[in-house]
Amino acid sequence: MTHTDLIDELKDLGNPEKAEHSKRFFKTGKGEYGEGDKFLGLKVPPMRKLARKYHSMDLNEVAKLLHNEYHEVRLTAIYLLVLKIKKGNSQVLEEVTDCYLNNLEGINNWDLVDSSCYKILGPYLENRERDLLYDFARSDDLWKKRIAMISCYYFIKQNDFNDALAIAEILVNEEHDLMHKAVGWMLREVGNRNLAEEEKFLTKYYHQMPRTMLRYAIEKFDEPLRLKYLYGQI
Repeated sequence: MTHTDLIDELKDLGNPEKAEHSKRFFKTGKGEYGEGDKFLGLKVPPMRKLARKYHSMDLNEVAKLLHNEYHEVRLTAIYLLVLKIKKGNSQVLEEVTDCYLNNLEGINNWDLVDSSCYKILGPYLENRERDLLYDFARSDDLWKKRIAMISCYYFIKQNDFNDALAIAEILVNEEHDLMHKAVGWMLREVGNRNLAEEEKFLTKYYHQMPRTMLRYAIEKFDEPLRLKYLYGQI
């Protein structure tokens, strides 16, 4: 099973009409965050099915997929990496993480980030120092910043909020809308498990947070409390 075999199968399933819709949805126009990306026009279930079929593919072959020009090929590669972790041991986790980090240039849109980072870097960093995430959060690269924030979802699910809140603090004044959504989403996930922790953060920062970030963060609040934050009455 080679990367070209998988690519051929993906291309056979492509839909030009859906590909055009995806180009608009993922902002591929000039100056947009997904500028120049190409699409085959596939839905997620067929990609996941092919990932299962090719789950034993050598990591060197998977790395080639991560450099492919088509978005769905790279996304299928991500599904492959995540499957390898689920089916493998600690050595597989290390090898997959190395493959992921060595080919980050292919992780260049929000769905590629969100489908991968917390499922790969989360378990890898569970019992390690997490300096990498802080380096990413302070970088100038949009996707590394989003990786830093969304990777914390793994820790949040285990009621470990420290890194999520610390990285949210680093990113609270980010200008890009995709970061507003990412930070707000992770704050909401913290609040879903420990409202007091989220409110402690919000009390300090809600006045300066971008509106989208705040709206995402308080989306699940009871309406009276949500309105207090929106109208600055806390």
